[in-house]
Amino acid sequence: MNMGTQGTLLIDTIRQQIEASIAVKQSILNDGSILEQLERSAQACLKTLRSGGKIIFCGNGGSFADAQHLSAEFTSRFMFDRDPLPSLALGTNNSAISAIGNDYGYEKVFARELRSIARPGDVFIPITTSGNSPNILAAVEIAREMGITTVGWTGRSGGRLRDLCECICIPSAETARIQESHIMLGHILCGLVEAEYFRKAV
Repeated sequence: MNMGTQGTLLIDTIRQQIEASIAVKQSILNDGSILEQLERSAQACLKTLRSGGKIIFCGNGGSFADAQHLSAEFTSRFMFDRDPLPSLALGTNNSAISAIGNDYGYEKVFARELRSIARPGDVFIPITTSGNSPNILAAVEIAREMGITTVGWTGRSGGRLRDLCECICIPSAETARIQESHIMLGHILCGLVEAEYFRKAV
């Protein structure tokens, strides 16, 4: 195989991956229920922020990175300069994670932290592509018990998470495609909340 042929094959693969990502996003665009769920999520976030509450994210692995990313968009800035908005991602305190994991088991690392900092009326957005992460499910149980508004972000099946809370289910079973769509919806959520909270057109 010469380099020219190899390069063409790689470009074909790149094109296929981009097309696959676009196809999932097109499905979301055509799904009115997902769009309505995202709108309701934005309204819930606005309600809690206006009443002194906060937006809490959590996830594992790539979804943990997404949780931190989206929380930072609120506490720093997104589309324009403005005051910070209260938000955090669970699991960023390594000492707490190691202590809870050691004393209670890893499946409790988010649940214990959530119980310690959340208040009724807060918004909780747990992110899990499978919908079956034990530590996410345990945290959602605590959120239900505490009266915290919860909207899970997951993949097509929804997993066990779907039985515990409202879920925005990305129409894909591929982790990469699900995560790409989660961050897209997250950016839209941040933009909607920021613009409406500060009454600024974007």
